[in-house]
Amino acid sequence: MNDLYFTTPIAQHVWEAKYRYRKDSVVYDATISDSWRRIASTLAEEESNREHWQARFYDILQNFKFLPGGRIQAGVGTVHKVTLFNCFVMGTIPDAMDGIFDALKEGALTMQQGGGVGYDFSTLRPRGTQAYSVGSVASGPISFMHIWDSMCATILSTGARRGAMMGTLRCDHPDIEEFIAAKQDRTQLRRFNVSVLVSDDFMTAISKDEDWLLVFPVSGHVMGGEVLMRDWPGYEQPVPCKVYKRIRARELWEKIMRATFDYAEPGVLFIDRINQHNNLYYCERIHSTNPCGEVPLPPYGACNLGSINLTQFVHKPFSEQAHLDMEGISATARTAVRLLDNVIDVSNFPLPSQAVQAYSSRRIGLGITGLADVLMMLNIPYGSKASLQIAQSVMKTICHAAYQASVDIAREKESFPSFDQEKYLAGTFVRSLPEAIRQGIAQYGIRNSHLTAIAPTGTISLLANNVSSGLEPVFDSEYTRRVLGLDGGYSEYQVVDYAVASWRKEEESKSLPPAFINAYQLSPTDHLQMQAAIQSYVDQAISKTINVPTDYDFVAFRNLYQQAYSLGLKGCTTFRPNPVTGTVLSKIEQEQTAPHCCNLEREAD
Repeated sequence: MNDLYFTTPIAQHVWEAKYRYRKDSVVYDATISDSWRRIASTLAEEESNREHWQARFYDILQNFKFLPGGRIQAGVGTVHKVTLFNCFVMGTIPDAMDGIFDALKEGALTMQQGGGVGYDFSTLRPRGTQAYSVGSVASGPISFMHIWDSMCATILSTGARRGAMMGTLRCDHPDIEEFIAAKQDRTQLRRFNVSVLVSDDFMTAISKDEDWLLVFPVSGHVMGGEVLMRDWPGYEQPVPCKVYKRIRARELWEKIMRATFDYAEPGVLFIDRINQHNNLYYCERIHSTNPCGEVPLPPYGACNLGSINLTQFVHKPFSEQAHLDMEGISATARTAVRLLDNVIDVSNFPLPSQAVQAYSSRRIGLGITGLADVLMMLNIPYGSKASLQIAQSVMKTICHAAYQASVDIAREKESFPSFDQEKYLAGTFVRSLPEAIRQGIAQYGIRNSHLTAIAPTGTISLLANNVSSGLEPVFDSEYTRRVLGLDGGYSEYQVVDYAVASWRKEEESKSLPPAFINAYQLSPTDHLQMQAAIQSYVDQAISKTINVPTDYDFVAFRNLYQQAYSLGLKGCTTFRPNPVTGTVLSKIEQEQTAPHCCNLEREAD
């Protein structure tokens, strides 16, 4: 390796394949330090005190203390016409052929510039419905998802990145059963993650063992049958909806649970909770998320992500005096908010509507990575009560530092345009903030509508010398990783976890740290409790995979989702190894033909 900051070959590979600035045969970033300078200097141009903030930005980037989203690292300060936002939720899909293909075009243009996309397909009429204007029969939303899947494969068929998409459907859409089963054929919808939008009413119907109605807005030509009023995407007010089918709520829930038990999809998004806890509840409605689920977004909303690498804030690792530098974490969070806020002003946007949405809310998503490694370095087993307390304390520190920083920036630069002081302060999440921050918002406003999200960070964590990803436990102490190169081919690396490597260097042995625990040594409840521990300090959502053993009892598995709802989570994603999806991190000999959402190829970074 020819760069002093890289201690693993795979880290240098990731940098060279994904983030090193080169144009044709000219290489601009000789080292990773050049990449950091490029990012810091470009984003500091938005500041009146440019030299001061350039130094501050460089300081948090150095040694991988702060890891901006991959699109930021790859695009800032280059001549490439790309977006700096990792992912987008696209506009509402009109229920008409011309509107559908306009939406497809928008998705293609967004992917061409490097953005992953999320779509809610609930607006498309169910299979078998008469399309009276042309005298034909509708083929349903899942049929159109296949067109999107083919588009994604075509747009991003070469190079070091693969397309990522999220597709959602309401739990009361008439085609929900077809949607639940859509990915059980391993050759279909391979570029989609899919999630069911589960409402509070549906969860209540499950608990009471009631009937559940599958409905869709009526057109002017539909006559007869049972009709009721429902809120529906694409409509400002409740609209008449025809009842297409009655099904026992528990029967439909069982189908969702069986599918995700056997095939790892669909995921579940508790959509009413997402909207109830949305800081912008007063001016937008959310129906989908980005591809990995950590950022619920309105139509044309975008992800502007970055993660604090907690491993760089451990003092005296593995010793009895090991501790976290919480003030250092807080200071880094405050600077990172300004860095991410400036990203909004220098980014390209594939569509004008995406720029409008980004500027109006100035959403950012500040998160963490390396938590599992930090716990090892602090001699605390992942999943223990102490580990939950540490994670919660860290996220509380970051959340409050981020909100205070956003207030400070608003005092200097003004609030985001959609800010309504009275309504914003009345929001569920904002009401939970410390009184001093709320008073600051009341006096000065706030620069960013949302500030925290926990992304999977698989690729940027590899860049940081293979620290554990996001909130996840360590996959294993060492394993083989396959990553894409610039030519679209694979390279294979034997990788050792960051904390394990640090321990072995200190101990000069092949032993494992005393607190080492891998993902499959934990119970699914341990995973769930870790996610729940920090949700109250995350104003958006959390990308967390709950690993489930192959022989796990189905009734216990089904109960995990009920627990997730009871614990106040905004969604739940489980993974149980199976013949269709393989494993989250495949060994060399296992060809993963239908990658799971947390596989490196599916992260829109």
